[in-house]
Amino acid sequence: MATRKVENSKQTNESDENGVIPNLLVGYVRRSNAGGAIKLSINTNAFGDCETYTTADGQTYAPLVISLAAMRKVIEGDRAVTTVSQLIFD
Repeated sequence: MATRKVENSKQTNESDENGVIPNLLVGYVRRSNAGGAIKLSINTNAFGDCETYTTADGQTYAPLVISLAAMRKVIEGDRAVTTVSQLIFD
């Protein structure tokens, strides 16, 4: 059983003719300066706008996504940062 919480946000990407799934920008991921860790920065206002679900044991989660290809580029140093988003399904 899932509980849904959805609010509007100015950081929503619209779908276009290319079939891009609309998503809510929630934060960013980058490598630490020392390179030994991944830093995750979440915008608290955007996180509050995320849809959530509740598991059978009563825990509530917000499902977020990071592009695996973009994350690899961040880890390898080819890219400085990538986004953390929530996909929006109607």
